[in-house]
Amino acid sequence: MSEEARRNDGDNDGPLEEELEDSFDAVVSEGGERLHRTVRTVLITGLFGGLEVALGVMAYLAVLYETDNHLLAGLAFGIGLVAIFLAHGELFTEDFLMPIAALVSRHGTPAQLARLWIGTLLSNLAGGWCVMWLVAHAFPQWLSVLSESAHHFVDAPLNLQSICLAILGGSTMTLLTRMQQGTDSDVAKIIAAMSAGFLLAGLQLFHSILDSLLIFGAIHAGTDVGYRSWIDWFGYTVGFNIVGGVVLVTALRLVRTKELVKSERNRHPN
Repeated sequence: MSEEARRNDGDNDGPLEEELEDSFDAVVSEGGERLHRTVRTVLITGLFGGLEVALGVMAYLAVLYETDNHLLAGLAFGIGLVAIFLAHGELFTEDFLMPIAALVSRHGTPAQLARLWIGTLLSNLAGGWCVMWLVAHAFPQWLSVLSESAHHFVDAPLNLQSICLAILGGSTMTLLTRMQQGTDSDVAKIIAAMSAGFLLAGLQLFHSILDSLLIFGAIHAGTDVGYRSWIDWFGYTVGFNIVGGVVLVTALRLVRTKELVKSERNRHPN
């Protein structure tokens, strides 16, 4: 079908399908709101995200302890992503698509993006650290499960497999953001959250926040895992999470809607 025929058949005169235009407007609007948050709002929202995802980690550990099956435990972890959606918390890896789309559309600045990323990341970790202290002491029988889960990540060498797992972890969470932005149905958004949770935890993808909470739990439980091991793993994982979310999902999405990006930039020349 030619471009002219597509426009004649559609409901709008723009260069892209109406659904894409509506989705792009929503993404840029939400991204701009996130970029312009105060430091206090960024930290509180991120803290809630850490608290909420820790509920998913608790569910994951409970099922893993009883079944020794990572796929079933991954389904349980989806509870954490549903909690984030319903309670309006936020994870660091959710802040790739929308804020970057707003940034390239001139609705914010790189400094605002850096503030959002750093503030959300640190507050996610702080909230999760606190809840995992409670979990480790509330369920001492999970010590061996926590230790095994933590060692799976901190003992992983920095090789091609680890890099790919981290890239997939970042792209999966960013794709979740895109899917939830693409529908107005809360049921569909919850299904998307459960699906992403299954992929992240069930397949043991490397995710800088989720897996850090497992490591924190092992540290609190008194295993032989330490903060130095966590930092060594976290340093490259968070970097490749960004690569996965920004390159595999966000950049391709912006290329798909480049006409809309250009139009939005022309409306905000400064």
